[in-house]
Amino acid sequence: MSRDVLIVDDDVDLCRMLASFLGQHGWIVHAGHNGQRALELCRSKPFEVILLDIDLSDCSGFDLIREIHDSMGTPIIVISGRCEETDRIVGLELGADDYISKPFSLRELFARMGAVVRRSGQLARSPNGPSTHSFGHFVVQLETHEISYGRTKLTLTPAEFQLLRLLLDRPYEVCSRELLAQIVLLRTYDPLDRSLDMHILRLRRKLGRVPQFGGGILTVRSGGYMLALHPQKFKGI
Repeated sequence: MSRDVLIVDDDVDLCRMLASFLGQHGWIVHAGHNGQRALELCRSKPFEVILLDIDLSDCSGFDLIREIHDSMGTPIIVISGRCEETDRIVGLELGADDYISKPFSLRELFARMGAVVRRSGQLARSPNGPSTHSFGHFVVQLETHEISYGRTKLTLTPAEFQLLRLLLDRPYEVCSRELLAQIVLLRTYDPLDRSLDMHILRLRRKLGRVPQFGGGILTVRSGGYMLALHPQKFKGI
């Protein structure tokens, strides 16, 4: 089955280089050199993954991430010359699945594309067994990849869904960064790669906006992360 990738970058030479490299690895490459063209392509056909620069001539790449995430849900990897932590946080908060700074290794980009697509594919497959699980007031819908708390449905990216689902399976247990990176990001944990921490930060903020939920995700020094479901236990840890 063919795999379609959309590259959104106004650097024509970079798009050509990526098209040549990815084409040799079985990808069908489409390029949109500005935001308007990228949206036209997204609305005309589905893509398995989108590679998107946030510095575009006609719009902010951050706005484009939000539009694509909210209306189409296609996995997005940001490829950008901006390497500041703030830019990474904003990109991931708006719905990007990964963030890689320019200049980058083509092999690393290829590996990250594969991880994002596999993660998205895992969510798309119907699981065996019950499709709904309850964890306190949380309800996980496996078939629709939705998590709700009471009557509040959380808007989650695939990575956030996998993270929260994994943490809900292990409440009050410390989940190591190595475990989370392996299961959620589908790659070995690298202390210099802040992607996992950014996903956790974004998930924390979304949980913090859920009415009546007073628990949260705790950082355990030299350990990892832990989910506390109840306010009183959260305060006592």
